[in-house]
Amino acid sequence: MGLPGPTLSAGARALIKRIQPGGFILFGRNIAAPRQLFDLIAELYALSDRTPIITIDQEGGRVSRLKLIGEEPPSADQLRCAGDLALVREHGELTGRLLALFGFNLDLAPVVDYAPVADADNSLRGRCYGATPDEVIANAGLFLDAMKAQGVLGTAKHFPGYTHCGIDPHGDLPRVDRTLAQINAGEMRTFRAFTTSADAFMVGHGHFPAWHAAPFPASLSAKIIRDFLIKDLGYQGLVMTDDLEMGAVAIRYGAKRATQLAIGAGEHMVMFCHNPACAEIARDTLAMMTAAELRPALSALTKIKQKLITIPATFDAGQFKELNARIKSLRERTLNYGNSS
Repeated sequence: MGLPGPTLSAGARALIKRIQPGGFILFGRNIAAPRQLFDLIAELYALSDRTPIITIDQEGGRVSRLKLIGEEPPSADQLRCAGDLALVREHGELTGRLLALFGFNLDLAPVVDYAPVADADNSLRGRCYGATPDEVIANAGLFLDAMKAQGVLGTAKHFPGYTHCGIDPHGDLPRVDRTLAQINAGEMRTFRAFTTSADAFMVGHGHFPAWHAAPFPASLSAKIIRDFLIKDLGYQGLVMTDDLEMGAVAIRYGAKRATQLAIGAGEHMVMFCHNPACAEIARDTLAMMTAAELRPALSALTKIKQKLITIPATFDAGQFKELNARIKSLRERTLNYGNSS
């Protein structure tokens, strides 16, 4: 679930205690200052009966929530253009160290979509590690390995691929007119490469006629998740939805129906990023499902939670300052790469 602001109200605390979400996602609205962020995350741990997944979109470039209190890391596309794998590896290391400093244990990164058209209007501008699957596999794989070496887990997104989306799913459901043969030769070349290294897969909201003739989001599709991702590709990690409050889903389904469809399709976690009432509806919906329906999700969550780091005992302001200086240096070296001056 998402949270309304930088601090928790009494009502928010009571809601969290009551519904016990499996995890939290933080956005810019939750970030005001370094110590405030650390204290907020510490409170989320304290309110949770089991170690919660604490996650954020910290990719680099424009999708870097922590730039509100620190330096902006280079984007995936800027790193790709520099062409130096050492810079990508450093970006992963610094991202992991920065997130662990605050108590984040899962990053919603890397994007493993590829971008043959760099400025396409499909939400991916600047966020992709390559224009081809091979380029993404090399770059995003280095980022992921370096981040995980710091204890922070990673998420491959947005399965089965936003590369050929014509519109941004935040607004409405994009149609991806690709045959299964094309998807297997393109998008799946990258996702297959991450089935053993990515701790989570995030499923996007595209409509793929290769599986469904009528408009239907991939994030709610048993054909795409249970039959293809889990059975055919053999993925054994955590499977989560993208935000179910995005227009692609929200204008068609309420929180209750979206939750039912997602879990029925093989998702292990449903994500509601904005309205806490949606998280409460989701929790009540899950409580009405059978043990057999919930067993795969609970098993996957138990497995990933055994790997989660926890929050440090205190906030290290000195280390935060050091990491900011290194992130600034990395960005400058990336943008100036190859310039003799």
